[in-house]
This record gives sequence, structure tokens and C-alpha cells, in this order.
Amino acid sequence: MPVSRLGLVVHQGRPVAVRTAETVREWARKHNIGCTDIDVWKQHEERRGGMEELKHAHNPDLIVTLGGDGTFLRGARIAAKNDAMVLGVDLGKVGFLTEVACSDVEAALEAVHHGGATIEERMTLTMRASRPLEIPSGIESLLRYGHGPALPPPAVRPESEGDGWGVALDVTALNDVVLEKLARDHQVALGVYLAGRLLASYSADAVIVATPTGSTAYSFAAGGPILSPNTEAVVFTPVAPHMTFNRTVIAAPDEPIALRVLPHSGQAAVSIDGQLRGVLDPGDWIGVYGSPRRLRLVRLRPTDFYGRLRDRFRLTDAPATALDGESDAFWRPTTPVPPDLAHLRLPPPLQDDR
Repeated sequence: MPVSRLGLVVHQGRPVAVRTAETVREWARKHNIGCTDIDVWKQHEERRGGMEELKHAHNPDLIVTLGGDGTFLRGARIAAKNDAMVLGVDLGKVGFLTEVACSDVEAALEAVHHGGATIEERMTLTMRASRPLEIPSGIESLLRYGHGPALPPPAVRPESEGDGWGVALDVTALNDVVLEKLARDHQVALGVYLAGRLLASYSADAVIVATPTGSTAYSFAAGGPILSPNTEAVVFTPVAPHMTFNRTVIAAPDEPIALRVLPHSGQAAVSIDGQLRGVLDPGDWIGVYGSPRRLRLVRLRPTDFYGRLRDRFRLTDAPATALDGESDAFWRPTTPVPPDLAHLRLPPPLQDDR
């Protein structure tokens, strides 16, 4: 389906992103397509929520992000609200989410506009809480001390009031929801419930609830497993837990994970895709679960997740890698795929140049 309206999210601190944004706007003008910059704010302004951004941009069906994976996440939280497609344009770094280089942006837009792209769906998370999330005055600057300037977080607004089920919140996480301690000398103490039943009580620096997409982010740094983004799962990973059981638990996408702050705990900060969004007191809780909203990523070629994984972590630098021969693929003959392998995800066949 041709693009009818375009939203643009730009990393304003990168000159190449600002220049490429002009290329995108010019392409939109040539094709008589409306183009609106979104997720833009001025100093001392509050960032708008996802639904407000969509209304401001007149409900675009394509959102283009110019930056790295962080900028992509900014666009993703908006796109997931109305099933808009997201095209990530990267600035020269290997990312798991961005798709094309700045120099290829016009060709990529043409492919999307004329049906030459495929759409890859990713699972997202949403949540309920015992009360609306709020950031107490002074907390954010304390947490950001020494880290330089940060984006102001969008407000978390309730979608519906609770009646024992908690408050449904207007949030979408593509990577993860994290609950972490506020005081350096006081771990967060939590009761962790899977599918409505108590699993265990944890005392830890933090706990992470991640999607398969987010398994290569904070969860991975904390020792969690890497999951294919094609997997449907919810990943629970504790960070530096003071208990014998310190393993990741992988739940089904329809099994919610609830985190209750225990009475003897300190306060806990709630972050969504790396942004502080609220602070919980003892007795408060959040429930994180798979969202019915999917993120629709634009892909111009077959996804090579494992190739990106190999490049990002420099796995080919290991001496043993050279022993496996010259090809980086297994099962790539020029003959047709056998029937018993036809249902598998395989690299595209080699071209016969004879």
C-alpha cells in the first residue's frame, strides 16, 4: 500500500541525521505526501504521549527514524499505537533495529511506497500498575547525575482506572521494562509472580522483563539469554540477586509477570525502554505482559539477525572461526530446497553466475 502520511523522528544532535531529514522531506514533497516531525519538544516542555504524537502528525502510516536504536525506540513507541510501519535509518553503527544507511534512504522510501519492502512484526509489552506512575521531583536528576543530558520522559497516562486489576497504562515497550533500586546501599525487594502465582521473593539491584527483541539489550548485559526476535516469549532476568536462584525465566507471551515492592524494600524506579517513567513505594506493584499491539518493522531484504549478532559482538574475531572455511552460511546450494527443509528459515539461495 502506498505511503499516504509520514512521521519523522530525528536525532537532532547528529548533523548527518539533520541533513538526511531534509532528504526525506524533499522526497515526501515530490510524492505529495504529508511529512511531520514528531517527538520534538522545547526546553522545559513535557514530551507528548504516543497517542498525542499520532494526532499531531495526523496519523502517519510510516514513521522514519534517523539515528541509532535509541532514536528508533522513540519512533516505535508512537508507531505501535496505530500499527504504523517504522523504517529505521542508522548513522553508520551496527544496530539490531535500524535497517538502512543514510545514503540509501531515498531508495528505501521508494521501495516502501511501491510495495517492494516486507513487514516484520515484533512483540511488544504493556503494563498495569497499582496506581498511575509518577516521577517525584528531584529523582530524575539524581539518577542521571554524571550521565550528561537526557531526553525528558513522556508522561505515563492511565488508559483506564483500576478496580482490583490495577490501572491500565498507556505505555508500549519494545525492549524491556526494568524495576531497579534507587538507593545504592539498599537493594529492591520484590515479590515476583508469574501467570498470577508467586514464583519467589527477590532482593536484587534490579529485575528486567524483556521481549525477545530486548534480549540483546540490558537483559543480555545482566547474563540473560539471546532470543531470536521471531520468538514469542517474555524474558525475566534478575540483576545481581542476593539468592541462590539467579537464573533467567522465560515465560509464554500470555503469562503476565507481576512485581510487587515488599514492605521492607526501598523505593524502586520503573524504566521503559531505558527511560525513567515512575517510582514505586513499598506496597506498589506493576504487571507486565505481552501487548496486543505489534510493532511493524520495514525490512528491505531478508533479516540477518545472527549476522548482526556476529558483527556487533565481533564473534568472527575468535581464532577458531577461521577453521570453518570461507563461507558464513550453512546450507546455501544453488539447487531447490528439499521438501523436508522447506518450512525452515534459511539464507537465500546462491546465484548461479555461469
